[in-house]
Amino acid sequence: MTIEQPDHPVEVIFTCAGNATGKMRNDLDVKMVKPFLETFTLATDEGPFHGGDATAPPPLAMFIGGLTGCIMTQLRAFAKRMNVQIDELQVDCKVVWQWTPVGKIYETAPKSFEFDITLASPNPLEEQLALIDAAKKGCFLEQTLGQSNVIRHRLKTETGFLDVENNPS
Repeated sequence: MTIEQPDHPVEVIFTCAGNATGKMRNDLDVKMVKPFLETFTLATDEGPFHGGDATAPPPLAMFIGGLTGCIMTQLRAFAKRMNVQIDELQVDCKVVWQWTPVGKIYETAPKSFEFDITLASPNPLEEQLALIDAAKKGCFLEQTLGQSNVIRHRLKTETGFLDVENNPS
């Protein structure tokens, strides 16, 4: 099935329903609901540090895997559209977070997101750089990381969902 690129902006919407099914395991039903339907079943788990059984990758592994896969996908997809030949592609991604103990828990903060791209191509350097620039702009995850985002958390109660941000502990 071939899907044509739209000629106007469209929303891309994903949903995920997660269920705790083990000590620290989460089974995730992921759906792309717009612009078309695709479904995926994923799982995450933690190792012994968090009391898990390591039956699936931890969420941070899924995160860096998704980030690396996103830029690689955009490079190959846009190479075809920009007539840039790719003979070999390798992307090494490094993500660094600060982990700060706070009593019995901890807080985290992102420090850096780094991509080392090996792109073997007979095209001129300027065209390769233009491809990378286009891929950066087309990578949903990289674009998300590059801006301030509103993240909303709600807790289901007997009377409906309670906005956690407006009810500090």
